[in-house]
Amino acid sequence: MKKNKNKVFIIAEAGVNHNGILKNAFKLVDIAKKAGADAVKFQTFLPGELTGDFAVNPDYIKESKSFKLKRSELTKKLALTFGEFKKIKKYCEKKKIIFISTPDGTESLNFLVKSLKVSFLKISSTELTNLEFLKEIAKKKKVTLLSTGIGNIKDVERAVRQIKKYNKKLVLMQCTSEYPAPLNEMNINVLKTYKKKFKCQIGLSDHSEGNEAALASITLGARFIEKHFTINKKMRGPDHNASLNSNELTNFIKSIKNIEQVLGSEKKEITKSEQKNIFSIRRGLVAKKFIKKGTILEKKLIDYKRPFKEFHPYEIGKIIGKKTKINLKKDQPITNRNLN
Repeated sequence: MKKNKNKVFIIAEAGVNHNGILKNAFKLVDIAKKAGADAVKFQTFLPGELTGDFAVNPDYIKESKSFKLKRSELTKKLALTFGEFKKIKKYCEKKKIIFISTPDGTESLNFLVKSLKVSFLKISSTELTNLEFLKEIAKKKKVTLLSTGIGNIKDVERAVRQIKKYNKKLVLMQCTSEYPAPLNEMNINVLKTYKKKFKCQIGLSDHSEGNEAALASITLGARFIEKHFTINKKMRGPDHNASLNSNELTNFIKSIKNIEQVLGSEKKEITKSEQKNIFSIRRGLVAKKFIKKGTILEKKLIDYKRPFKEFHPYEIGKIIGKKTKINLKKDQPITNRNLN
């Protein structure tokens, strides 16, 4: 899916942090673009597609500065219309940032694929055990990012098997579905299992505070990172408090881009910046004491000290038995120019 294997695809997760207001969605696109994200992601749903009247608010919503509404009413308040999503997609194209959204039902899925013609589909942890919906999604043949929160390895195996029947373009995202997620429950090492067991690209849907989880996952091979962000953490709504603000998102993305550079190549070579230091840092072959002109060199006359000039210590065999053309002072580097 990508040529540079160190390149990390960064998804700024707007989610429902627009609070159901279109102009807020535009602001979120602007923030994501300015911060350097590759894509901005929303959630597309019709009221009632996902959340029924008997759904209860989880603790993180109860404890947040959210609207005092039951879950189904909150979902209605946070929903944007399909018409508004068309405007957001168009705005993303203008700003040159990729639009992604999570469909929360068949109608929303078909809208994203047929009307908005998205290239990516992000599937939330909610759908991990919803095999019929996973089948519908897989048949769309889009690059599919699947979050694996609130799941065990059997849940993940089942979901991956279902998707791969119809679509091999799968990115498996480790996720801990708590807001914010405790660092000691992020379980980043499971990415090793995903990579080995499922032979697909891996990533992290990061609900933790700070940058550590994302950076650690990148060193394990994650090349897709998703992180929640908001206009203002003090806004009312379920996710604002656990999201990054504009400055935090910028710094988060900067850290990831630095990690991309730090990873470098699997090939071990002397770097450009190291080249100039070879002569001052490495040991070379030098005279152990004053050596008179015309002396035939023996091992006892040679020492290994800085600076390196021409001969490495392992090349001592090249000069043993050669005659000196000049007097050599103690510690003077031995070169071909001062040997016969």
